[in-house]
Amino acid sequence: MSKLRVCSFSLTLDGFGAGPDQSLEHPLGVNGQEMMEWVFATRFWRRHQGEENGETGIDNAKAEASFENIGAWIMGRNMFGPVRGPWPDESWKGWWGEEPPYHVPTYVLTHHPRAPLKMKGGTEFRFVTEGIHAALDQAKKAAGSLDVRLGGGVSTVRQYLQAGLVDEIHLALSPIFFGKGEHLFAGIDMRAMGYECAERVAGERATHITLRKRR
Repeated sequence: MSKLRVCSFSLTLDGFGAGPDQSLEHPLGVNGQEMMEWVFATRFWRRHQGEENGETGIDNAKAEASFENIGAWIMGRNMFGPVRGPWPDESWKGWWGEEPPYHVPTYVLTHHPRAPLKMKGGTEFRFVTEGIHAALDQAKKAAGSLDVRLGGGVSTVRQYLQAGLVDEIHLALSPIFFGKGEHLFAGIDMRAMGYECAERVAGERATHITLRKRR
């Protein structure tokens, strides 16, 4: 059965999944890249940047696993880019260049319509204005028997959590504090919603925690 999964979602010790003031210069908010240091050293990351070497330990294995069995993605507009309001034109095509790393249909939540955007490598961004349930329905149809990966940002993950739609969450807990930014779990009673810790393992630069919803 197809699942909705959050994978390799970086989180600080004080619970923030993004820093404040996202912009073109700071796509994860100010200081946001600090919580991603665990993945930057991995062979998985460096291979996707066209580089060689990289670490092959637990952090690398978790990063690789996050792309396995994925047939579609969902992301919020903030993850797609810093453009706000109605699309001024179609020049913005994401943070990732001409060949994004997704290689499957990728559904972008937005309030403003835009035509589908086909990119190299099989990624096609499809812009959904009807809300989170419509995006999930479309993504599951596209994914077939494979899983749907919920990519973020924080607001998008929170919406799906609050609706009880997320089956599994893999968090990469980085040993840093932000103090401010976008908090992942504020106001969400994960215990009452049936989530429990199914796995925890210490990586080289992050602690990996997997939460699953009891069926």
